[in-house]
Amino acid sequence: METNCKSGFRIESDLIGAREVPECALYGVQTLRGIENFEISKFHLNEYPAFIKGLAITKMAAARANHELGLLTDAQANAITQACQEIIDGQHHEHFPVDMIQGGAGTTTNMNANEVIANRALEIMGYKRGEYKYCSPNDHVNCAQSTNDAYPCAIHIGMYISHLRYMEHFKTLIAAFRKKAEEFAHIIKMGRTQLEDAVPMTLGQTFSGFAAILTDEIKHLDEAAADFLTVNMGATAIGTGICAEPGYAEKCIQALRDITGWDIKLSGDLVGATSDTSCLVGYASALKRVAVKMNKICNDLRLLASGPRCGLGEFNLPAMQPGSSIMPGKVNPVIPEVMNQICYKVIGNELCVTMAGEAAQMELNAMEPVMAQCDFESVDLMINGFETLRTRCIEGITANEDRCRAHVHNSIGVVTALNPVIGYKNSTKIAKEALETGRSVYELVLEHGILTKEDLDTILAPENMIKPVKLDIKPLK
Repeated sequence: METNCKSGFRIESDLIGAREVPECALYGVQTLRGIENFEISKFHLNEYPAFIKGLAITKMAAARANHELGLLTDAQANAITQACQEIIDGQHHEHFPVDMIQGGAGTTTNMNANEVIANRALEIMGYKRGEYKYCSPNDHVNCAQSTNDAYPCAIHIGMYISHLRYMEHFKTLIAAFRKKAEEFAHIIKMGRTQLEDAVPMTLGQTFSGFAAILTDEIKHLDEAAADFLTVNMGATAIGTGICAEPGYAEKCIQALRDITGWDIKLSGDLVGATSDTSCLVGYASALKRVAVKMNKICNDLRLLASGPRCGLGEFNLPAMQPGSSIMPGKVNPVIPEVMNQICYKVIGNELCVTMAGEAAQMELNAMEPVMAQCDFESVDLMINGFETLRTRCIEGITANEDRCRAHVHNSIGVVTALNPVIGYKNSTKIAKEALETGRSVYELVLEHGILTKEDLDTILAPENMIKPVKLDIKPLK
């Protein structure tokens, strides 16, 4: 955000001293110091709207609780509430320029929110920005709070908002795989294990398998996200509730429930909860599980579509762009490739979250900012990846039915389907001869007089090779 404004500057002071703050900025002196101290990454708070909304919801709930306790005037409470609602509605996000990765256990972020809300509330009340005696970032917006409860609460709420959005895109991707499974249900192909021919299946079963392993993760994701609905508001600095009045925590939790409509609960032990970041570790782990499976799926897409002439070529991925600056006509599987790379990043973020999670010391984990950045980033990356993979790859896949059928007919693996009828010894003999001579299993079985053509066709019928069946067929010898 611009820090040089034509309208000039206002003077604000804090523990360190006085500073000029751009008049156009809703933030104040403590945010300004954070901007200067933490020029660390390209990850700025204003790029994470769900987190900003979480901050505004947290501050709104605190204001409601403090107003009920008589700690805020009607004018202050109404103005703070209106400012928070504007932020929830997507306004003023450009005034949150601090780096997500910061020292101070999130104090810079908390004060960024306090200052923006206070200055906007002052405007609503008819005062100028910086006239904090009427509405102070610390005394009023941050009343009965510490960074150590407001900041993690905002992360929890922001992550739950992100989770709900994530699940919409995740389920839509799963539906796209299921649609392809139905479209390709009639196409027989070879299955493979350890990159070697295995037994026949349908192309539809391949895509149904993709959908199924992803569907299994819905439960794990929802369970991990449910932990975000338990918060430590009212803990203040270390969990003892110092500087908060009796009943504040309960009133604040009720306000959070009313604002969000979610079943938000107060942590059972606020001292323990204040240093515990395991919900961020758990959700990062749930995201990693999906990333591992998405990696497998995208690797399969690239392998099964390889070619076009010299690969497996069972289906075609949509051609999205020329694939080479030197090889004419080459088209690469760029969409599965980018999803692979997203998955590597998410897996790496999970390791970072895990290491930061175990770094908690005494009554606080000062490393929570990088944990939040990683989890928010992973969600955003995967949402973008899901949409790109679905719209630019999965929905446009077309099958090479003849190629799939030819692979089955030429494969030695079909002999496995004969094994229950002609026995392992005969099957091994046929497989070995087919491998040595290059002839098909089909013609060798007939040549050796092991089965009649009618019985062989029955066994090798596609519908009899892709599911358990009981056939009353006996070998001729």
